[in-house]
Amino acid sequence: MFLSLLLESPPLAVAWVAAIFLALTVHEFSHALVAKWRGDRTAEREGRLTLNPIAHIDLMGLIPLLLFGFGWAKPVPYNPYNLKNPKWDSVLVGIAGPVSNLLLAVIAAIIMRLLIVNGILTSLNLLIVFLFLLIIINLFLMIFNLIPIPPLDGSKLLFAFFDAPKYENVRRFIAHRGPQILLILVFLAILTNLNIFFFVSKPAFAVCDLLLADRCDLFFYLLFGG
Repeated sequence: MFLSLLLESPPLAVAWVAAIFLALTVHEFSHALVAKWRGDRTAEREGRLTLNPIAHIDLMGLIPLLLFGFGWAKPVPYNPYNLKNPKWDSVLVGIAGPVSNLLLAVIAAIIMRLLIVNGILTSLNLLIVFLFLLIIINLFLMIFNLIPIPPLDGSKLLFAFFDAPKYENVRRFIAHRGPQILLILVFLAILTNLNIFFFVSKPAFAVCDLLLADRCDLFFYLLFGG
């Protein structure tokens, strides 16, 4: 899909990649910022407390981004034992990323609606296209990262609730096998073009409709034809 998009509409492809880079950068920066706020400076020492996207690039995540239009950034390191409250501050560090994506989507939606309502730009102006992609991508990232499978952010909340010794084997299994299961699902979704993550796309589009006054599907159709 992304390669054909690049050939058919290079500006749209560039806007797509730019929106992903911005969303991922803000996401990872937010993890680092909250970790520092709660007492751990590991991410700051490793140069991750920055909005420079280069600091957050993961080569393994960059390749599928350029090939398929979907990728991931380098996880932000933190030491939970440096946090003021290791159990719940780990949750705060985890959800900081998804919360930042929601805020970025809301800001983009406000700007987009102001530009269109006031007649400053048309619906298919490149800036409007970029803002729409920024909304969709941030909402997808937010909901996707709340899935309680490591290394996604939702797993921090799962482990906080199931921290009793009797759940040790379950936590160990999820921590060990979770990334493998997630990677298989992601690449299966990319390579087969199947909507495996429908439980992500449906709420993402629902929130998008709330932000854009039920015009999310219309903008998506105008850009991608369906």
